[in-house]
Amino acid sequence: MKPLALLLLVSASLSRAASPALLEGTQPLAPNADFSATMVAGIDKYLLRQIEESKTTRHPHRERLRTILGAIDPRLPIKALELVGDTSDPALLAENANGRIYRVRWPVLEGVQGEGILIQPKTKPLARVVYLPDADTLPEMIAGIQKGHPDFSLINSGCEIVIPTLISRDSSFSSNEHFNIKTNIPHREWIYRQAFELGRHVIGYEVQKVLSLVDLFSSEPGEAPILVAGLGEGGLLAMYAGALDTRIGSTYVWGFFGPREGVWEEPIYRNVFGLLKDFGDAEIASLIAPRKLAVHHLGFPNVKDPAPSKAPGVRNIAAPGKITKPTIAESKAEIERARKLAGSADWVQFFDTNNGAQDVVSFLFPNQSKTILKGMESAAEAKFPDRDFTADNQPRQKRQVRELETYTQRLLPVTEDERTATFWKPLPLGSLEAYEQHIKAERERFYNDTIGRLPDPNVPVNPRSRLVSETDKVTIYEVTLDVWDGVFAWGWLCLPKDLKPGEKRPVVVCQHGLEGIPEDAVTTDEKNKAWNYYHGFAQRLAEQGFVTFAPHNSYRGHDAFRTLQRKLNPLGKTLYSVIIPQHQRITGWLKTQPFVDPARIGFYGLSYGGKSAMRIPAIDTDYCLSICSGDFNEWVRKCVCLDMPMNYVFTPEYEIWEWNMGRTFNYAEMAALIAPRPFMVERGHNDGVGLDEWVSYEYAKVRRLYNKLGIGDRTTIEYFDGPHTIHGLGTYEFLHQKLGWK
Repeated sequence: MKPLALLLLVSASLSRAASPALLEGTQPLAPNADFSATMVAGIDKYLLRQIEESKTTRHPHRERLRTILGAIDPRLPIKALELVGDTSDPALLAENANGRIYRVRWPVLEGVQGEGILIQPKTKPLARVVYLPDADTLPEMIAGIQKGHPDFSLINSGCEIVIPTLISRDSSFSSNEHFNIKTNIPHREWIYRQAFELGRHVIGYEVQKVLSLVDLFSSEPGEAPILVAGLGEGGLLAMYAGALDTRIGSTYVWGFFGPREGVWEEPIYRNVFGLLKDFGDAEIASLIAPRKLAVHHLGFPNVKDPAPSKAPGVRNIAAPGKITKPTIAESKAEIERARKLAGSADWVQFFDTNNGAQDVVSFLFPNQSKTILKGMESAAEAKFPDRDFTADNQPRQKRQVRELETYTQRLLPVTEDERTATFWKPLPLGSLEAYEQHIKAERERFYNDTIGRLPDPNVPVNPRSRLVSETDKVTIYEVTLDVWDGVFAWGWLCLPKDLKPGEKRPVVVCQHGLEGIPEDAVTTDEKNKAWNYYHGFAQRLAEQGFVTFAPHNSYRGHDAFRTLQRKLNPLGKTLYSVIIPQHQRITGWLKTQPFVDPARIGFYGLSYGGKSAMRIPAIDTDYCLSICSGDFNEWVRKCVCLDMPMNYVFTPEYEIWEWNMGRTFNYAEMAALIAPRPFMVERGHNDGVGLDEWVSYEYAKVRRLYNKLGIGDRTTIEYFDGPHTIHGLGTYEFLHQKLGWK
C-alpha cells in the first residue's frame, strides 16, 4: 500500500474512533433529564403570552362570530310551534287565569328540532322571550311546574316565553348501541367531537335553535319586544344569539360573563376556534350595543372535570374542563371594556347579588316593566300535575342528541362535495408550472386558515450539540435550535462515518409518533418497546449512507401537550402552528451544514409522525419529498364517523380535531399541496388506525392527480402484511430513488 493511502486510512480510523464532542459551529449542549417536558413548558409560556396579547388586537365582526360558531346552515321556515302530546299525556301541562304552559317543538334544520316549554299568556303578550336554562336544568323547573319547585311568576308575567331544552352534560347517550360502546363523554362534548371537524359546533347548533324562535317571534303580530335570556350555559347562548341577531331587542345573561382568556381550562365544548383572536366577552357584548344587555353576576354552574364512570365497559375518555366563577371585579372590568368598545355606557348594566328580578326587568323593559312585575307578583296559582319531569327529560334529551348526531353524520358527503367544488375543480392540470403557481395560494390558505400561522422563527438559531453515542458506522448527536423566546427545536442527528470531507449527502428527517421521543426513532435495541414500531429507522437509514435527523414534536405528555392545543385553538391555531416553525428552523439549519445537500431533504414519519408527514411538508417546501406511514386515511371520516370503533370520537385524543378540515382539506388535498414533490404512503394491512378500503379510497385521488399532472412515477403506496410499524422496504427503495442515493 502506498504511504499516502496508508496515512489516509489511519487518519480515517482515528476519526471514527474519536468523534468530536460537538458539531462544528455549535455551542456545547448541557444534558437535560427531559427535553420534551422542557419544550412543552416553554411553548406553554409562549402561548399564554400570545393569549394575553390577543386582547390588544381584536376586531369583532358579527359574520366572523357566526362562522366560528358554526351557525352557518340555512334554517327551516317556521310558522308556529307544534304541540307535543298524546291522549295519555296531553301537551297542556298547566293553566290558570293568566296563561297556559305547553310542551312544544319547532323546526330548525333538516331533521333537527328544538324542544321545550311554551308559556303562553291569555292576553296580548307584553314581550316575547327565549329563556335558556343551564345545560343541566329542566325547562319545567324554569317554568315553575317541576315537582318541589312551584313558581307561578312566569305564567303570570304576561309574556310569551319559550324555554328550550339544551344538550346536557349527562353522558347517557354518548354511546353507540351497534358496537355496544359507552363513554363518560358529556352530551355537549359528544356533539362537539363530531361537529368540529366539519366547521360546526354544539354552540352553533343551539344558537340556531334560538334564532329559529326569533324568526317566529319576528313574524308574529304586534310590537312586543324580543328578549333572549339565559343562565349558565344558556347565558353563553343568549349572549352569542344577541350578538348575532339585531332583531333581538335586549339580552339578559346570568351565570356567564367575565374574562374569557382562560377558556382553555373550560369544558372542551366551549372550545371555539379563533374565539380569542377576535372576541372576548367584551367584544361579543359590544356587538349587542346599542341594544340593551343586562349581566347578572350570580348563578354560575358548578362544573368540574367529568367524573370517570365506574360502570363496567365504559370508556372514560372525556376531556378535562371546569367552569370557574369570575370575581365581581373581573366581570366589571370586562363590562368596562365592552363600554369602551361600543363608545357608550348606558346600553349595558351590571347587576350583582344585591339586585333582584325587579331591577333587571325595569332596565330591560322600561315601558312594560310595571305591568310585567305586577303580574309576576300575582298570587294566581296554576293547575298542574304534582309531577317530577326528570324521567320525561330522558327520551327528550335522547331525541335532541340523536337528531344533532344524525344531522352531523349526514354532512360528511356534503363536505366532500364542498372540497371537490372549491379545491379539486379549480386545479389547473395542463402544466406543472400552472399547477405549482395555483397551489401556492392553496398552501397559504391551508397554513393561515386551517393550521393557523404563528410568526416565523424570530430569534438567533443558537445551535447547541453534544455527542450522544456512536457505532462503527454512525455518530449520533443531540441538537437544539432556538425558535422563539423560550421555544426551541430538539432532535438527534445521525451522521454516517463514511462521510468524506466536502461531501454533501441527502437527509431523511425521521419523525416519531404520539408520546415518542427522538431516541425512539434511533434505537436499535430490540428489547426497547419503541423498536416494535420504528425498527431504528433513523439509524438504519444512516447506516445506508443518509444523514438522518430525528426531531421531537411536542405531542408528548398526555394532558400537558393537549392543553397546548386547548390554548392554541382559541387563537385560531393548532399544534402544527408551533411544530411547523420548529421544522422550518430544523430544515434551515440543516441546509447550512457542510455535509447536507440542501435540495435533498426528505420527511418520513410514523403514526402521529405520519400525521406530521401530511401537514409539515405541505407547508415547508424545504422538504423535497414526504412519506406517510401508519396514518394516511380518510381522515375526516375517521375524526367524525360513528361507524367504526377505532374512530376518534371513541378515543382519549381530545386534541385531535382540526376546525373545519372537512370542508377544506382531507388527506388527498394535503397530498396535493405536497405535489409535485414525491409522495408515498406506507400501509400495514393489520394497522388498526384505518382500513385498507378507506386508505385506498383517499389515496386514489392522489394517484389520479399525479397521473393527470404527468408525474405518476413520483407517487406510490406500499401495502404490507403487518401492523402499525415502519416496514422499511418499499419506503427505503423510494428514498434511495427519489433522493438519488444508491
